[in-house]
Amino acid sequence: MIRIALFAAVALLTACAPSQSNDTAKASANTAQPSNALLPLAIHSADATRRFEVEVAMTPAEQAQGLMFRKTLGPDSGMLFPMEPPRTASFWMKNTLIPLDMLFIRTDGTIAFIGANTQPYSQEPVSAGIPVAAVLELAGGRAVALGIKEGDRVNWGRCSMPEGQSYDTTQSAWRSLNFCPKP
Repeated sequence: MIRIALFAAVALLTACAPSQSNDTAKASANTAQPSNALLPLAIHSADATRRFEVEVAMTPAEQAQGLMFRKTLGPDSGMLFPMEPPRTASFWMKNTLIPLDMLFIRTDGTIAFIGANTQPYSQEPVSAGIPVAAVLELAGGRAVALGIKEGDRVNWGRCSMPEGQSYDTTQSAWRSLNFCPKP
């Protein structure tokens, strides 16, 4: 009985003990990326298809971390935040060192809203104000540079690959993550 009481007291003290600061925890979490596997993603405009290889933030911890503390983001890179079930998503730039374009994607695959060139370190929320299937973060200014606009279509996984080409699902941690809405 004493052992149980002692265990309960230690557990309670551990739960109440101050933990590392949120910023420190997020910085150390950044060293463990969601996966080395990249997911192919395509954005289809009226005049072109733009292709990216993106990281995927699947878990709540990965989504809270996002691209915080990153110093660079390649021009054809990004991070995808799937929302299952679809929901109204709100993002901020606290502890984000680089400007980002945030593309809010409806369940039909169209871009509902683009938060363009968001300000590093800002705590101002960025949201489409409607439920979305996902949010895609790209390097700041990339959407304008590529002519990506609200209403363009997004898909990822197998259906984002050019016809006749596929990605190696045996090597991808995201082999079951396909978003292929019909126009």
